[in-house]
Amino acid sequence: MPLRAVVLLLASLAGAAATAALGFWQLDRAAQRTAAQAQLEARGRLPPLAAAELARTPADVPAQAQRAVRLTGEWLAERSVALDNRPMDGRAGFYLVTPLQLAPGDVVLVQRGWLPRDAADRTRLAPHRTAAGPVTIEGRIAPGFSRLYAFDDSASGPIRQNLDLDAFARETGLPLRPFVVVQADAGVDDGLRRHWPAPASGADKNRGYALQWFGLCALITGLYVWFQLVRPRLARRG
Repeated sequence: MPLRAVVLLLASLAGAAATAALGFWQLDRAAQRTAAQAQLEARGRLPPLAAAELARTPADVPAQAQRAVRLTGEWLAERSVALDNRPMDGRAGFYLVTPLQLAPGDVVLVQRGWLPRDAADRTRLAPHRTAAGPVTIEGRIAPGFSRLYAFDDSASGPIRQNLDLDAFARETGLPLRPFVVVQADAGVDDGLRRHWPAPASGADKNRGYALQWFGLCALITGLYVWFQLVRPRLARRG
């Protein structure tokens, strides 16, 4: 076999093997993410955690992700922050975040709900209500807030693009727990919407990548077979 043909065969075999391996790796990642999502969903069906059971260190948070909670405390309304560019149901708006003081020296940040953006003044928040005195809320635990690209992550004020738990704790001096509670829509009449999207595992993205890699593997194999085997044989017959 000529040297050129040997090189083409080895290159084709290497390319097909590499792309097939990457495809199987993506399928394995999809399976891992699907299993992790099933674990989170099962955890969400467990009985709600009480305040005394909540994580106190960042290392304890992953084991409680998506757990339901039922908490009683008082809103620290003056520390509320609106996270900008958070759409809901196809509309632009804000996520309203307010600290909930469970007890003296024990505060958790709550992603309370969504408010639409004012088309005339984007710094004006739509009317909403924050109850005074003790309140009881239901929700689920999340590690933190979704992050968006921002030119300046050090922004402060009542309207921000992102909110970091540690930085906000230092800024306000509040003794924050190392997680966020995403409040459930349990019949609370406060003017906020809570059509939270279901957490996605991301497995479909991995399956899509796997399909691309397997398609590339098939293309490499098909091109080699056509140009090195089928086409020369047809040329000889002609």
